[in-house]
Amino acid sequence: MEGIARNFESQFGASGQQQHLNRSVCSMSFAPAKLITTEPQMIKDDSRKTKGKALPGKAVFLLCIASFLTGSLFTSRTWSQQHPPDQYSKDGKVAAVKFPNRMGKPATIANQDVDKKGELMEGKFGDIMGEVARTHQAIQSLDKTVSTLEMELAVARTSQAGGLLSPGRASNHSLQKAFVVIGINTAFSSKKRRDSVRETWMPRGDKLKKLEKEKGIVIRFVIGHSATPASVLDRAIDAEEAENKDFLRLNHVEGYHELSTKTRLYFSAAISLWDADFYVKVDDDVHVNLGMLASTLARYRSKPRIYIGCMKSGPVLSQKGVKYHEPEFWKFGEEGNKYFRHATGQIYAISKDLAAYISINAPILHRYANEDVSLGSWFIGLEVEHVDDRSMCCGTPPDCEWKTQAGNLCVASFDWSCSGICKSIERMKDVHNTCGEGDAAVWNAVFRR
Repeated sequence: MEGIARNFESQFGASGQQQHLNRSVCSMSFAPAKLITTEPQMIKDDSRKTKGKALPGKAVFLLCIASFLTGSLFTSRTWSQQHPPDQYSKDGKVAAVKFPNRMGKPATIANQDVDKKGELMEGKFGDIMGEVARTHQAIQSLDKTVSTLEMELAVARTSQAGGLLSPGRASNHSLQKAFVVIGINTAFSSKKRRDSVRETWMPRGDKLKKLEKEKGIVIRFVIGHSATPASVLDRAIDAEEAENKDFLRLNHVEGYHELSTKTRLYFSAAISLWDADFYVKVDDDVHVNLGMLASTLARYRSKPRIYIGCMKSGPVLSQKGVKYHEPEFWKFGEEGNKYFRHATGQIYAISKDLAAYISINAPILHRYANEDVSLGSWFIGLEVEHVDDRSMCCGTPPDCEWKTQAGNLCVASFDWSCSGICKSIERMKDVHNTCGEGDAAVWNAVFRR
């Protein structure tokens, strides 16, 4: 108890006298149980001594409690005097608390220090988040740089290989910037189909050049050459090219069973001529709304590896002599199995990175009988996002007509039964008038180049 009393006395010097009283009483109450005597005095009669009597235990206990309560009350009053109410904020928190230090001078701890520390912590958190954002931007920039280098490598390799474009048509100029390159797959016998496209959804002459310059939309008919050099067929295409300036000639022998090779060469040649965000392949018997196509592709511009089209998974046909027969049917498992998901061949789009991938790896890309299956197989095992966009495979009227009236314009329209518009030479204009977006739509389309 003496130790406790000394602690009270050292911490609360202003109430020293009261605490001294407490210490004295408590010391007395907890002393060994013996008689409390006064100092012996010598009196004349040695036989008489003055003796004190022990206090009752209950009285000592009550006296100790009373002393403790009195000391506590005195201490509380002293604390209130040392810390007036103005040191408390409106919310009841201490604004500045003073404690006596060893030198007897008050030491102040202010809430402002805590606030400053909080602000510093918030500032550090903001700096960290800003650094994370800058790092993310740097990674995206690096990814684009890598993609550009891959594309340039593809161009260099194809140039050294020398053989994507027809002889005498190779270009030595630098890559032209574009938003999308649209390659229309065509054949020697399809001149009337090409004319039906030129008369409907594909601009001609100066308008075609203006579309490239202002909108970054490049459109070309894609064709190779005949098995006989400088044949009548080749000369006919040369004359058509001189008139319309809308062909991309490949160093490739035309043939229905060589479509997979032609598709591979098209993407490799296109990326060697145009630095575009997207590359599209479409057949010459399909109707396309260019404005809708550009707007749709623009939504996926931030995706590095994108594959867009109407995804399907048709049966693997093992019977010989049937259309779309697959000679390598055994690779797809048991009879009756289906192909993996891939975009239907009438129209599809791929991003620049995938076109570069095709160009770089062209010699080792396997070609199946059907070109749409081949393209899909090239992307298996890659980090490619497949987008199933049903607006790219609308039917001809009344299907596309109803969708147009409802405000849901189609990107492309054709008949599934004919793998294109049935009798497209006669019906292309009707489909265009019924389901077309209007000639001004592509010019008014808003998308960042």
